[in-house]
Amino acid sequence: MNQPERRQRPRGIDVLIVDDEEDIREVLELSLMRMGLAADTTGTLADARRLLGEKAYRLCLTDMRLPDGDGLELVADIQANFPGLPVAVITAYGSIETAIRALKSGAFDFVTKPVELKALRELVNHALRLEPPARATGGEAGRNLVGGSAALAQLRAQVAKLARNQAPVYLHGESGTGKEVTARLIHEMGPRAAAPFVPVNCGAISPELMESEFFGHRKGSFTGAVADKDGLFQAARGGTLFLDEVADLPLAMQVKLLRAIQERAVRPVGAHAEESVDVRILSASHRDLAQLVAEGKFRQDLYFRINVITLRVPPLRERPEDVPDLAAHILARLAEREGTAPRRLSPGAMAVLQQHPFPGNVRELENLLERACALCDGDEIGVDDVDLQPTEGLRPVPTDRGADRPQDEPAGDEEAERTRVLRMLDDTRWNRSEAARRLGMTLRQLRYRLEKWGME
Repeated sequence: MNQPERRQRPRGIDVLIVDDEEDIREVLELSLMRMGLAADTTGTLADARRLLGEKAYRLCLTDMRLPDGDGLELVADIQANFPGLPVAVITAYGSIETAIRALKSGAFDFVTKPVELKALRELVNHALRLEPPARATGGEAGRNLVGGSAALAQLRAQVAKLARNQAPVYLHGESGTGKEVTARLIHEMGPRAAAPFVPVNCGAISPELMESEFFGHRKGSFTGAVADKDGLFQAARGGTLFLDEVADLPLAMQVKLLRAIQERAVRPVGAHAEESVDVRILSASHRDLAQLVAEGKFRQDLYFRINVITLRVPPLRERPEDVPDLAAHILARLAEREGTAPRRLSPGAMAVLQQHPFPGNVRELENLLERACALCDGDEIGVDDVDLQPTEGLRPVPTDRGADRPQDEPAGDEEAERTRVLRMLDDTRWNRSEAARRLGMTLRQLRYRLEKWGME
């Protein structure tokens, strides 16, 4: 770099570049200068540690291989001593395993050699939009995660931490626990908050249309493709793509998804070239992905790619102390929707709720309270109103039976069961497959009920 260019460096040093190749250091520094950022550069781990102790940086870029150490050592040092500083690693092309190790160690993100300037700019822009940890872990994390239990406090802390990097996160939890709410919170607290959050239920897309839905298509690529159409990856550009029920993806689509995630590029159906996409991948399932991998129903390489970090969302039965806060929150929301004063739960009704195991988790509580509000006469929901709930006492219906009628069908009021099924069908716009999944039954079991009620 010539002397006039160095004199034009922006005021203040924003980025620390650590790489033992002088050419790469110069290219990175020039690229950052064009973004209005100044950088210190060094080729050794020891010098990087010295500079970190002397100055406050906004971002660190480090190569994985250094003459006197390893980039992961620097990642660990920064995590321990400068937890608010995002650090991104530079890895050799194709070293996805190395990049994943870095992400697990706490790196913000990674870029591969040869460094693509567009990818570098995207990474830097995301990193510089991070808020200081003190602000990020404030009241924002509690806005949608309602409750004061220790389990929820731990979840909030994990969300705040995961929001500060770009690692793929797999959210595991039972149906109705709030996995999408948690994923959205990770997005909203992170540097991609201003960009779209695009949730997709992988089990609700027809296998024949899946590639087009994910990657888009070009006009004339198949019958009915009357115009170019962007896919979900393009819709989430710059933001977060949330793959709910990722276990429902067919194996053929898993291969294509893996490539899209690894290459950070997609090829629309009918297109001749790939186009780069900048998205963060969050995924979720209520099923055991590791077991599906062992059974050959889910690709191991995709499993390790999306499961860089696992976040468990606890079921409601593990945090009964959160039921009062959750109930108050739900009742306030229902009252706002109806334009009325919020109803309250009697002490007896609250005790009944706190003792209930809630197999349907928060979603079940919401449905229960909505029904109670519709049936109770006064401002107070009593024990009798709670007892009228269709999900009270129900157990999950086994999903591996081959018979039309479930042998272990839960006992209860048939009218209440019908109400529950019809409400779920309405919620899913009569998507029978999705409704059956949410109800915890097979499609055949759902059809049996509809036929019995003369509604198939």
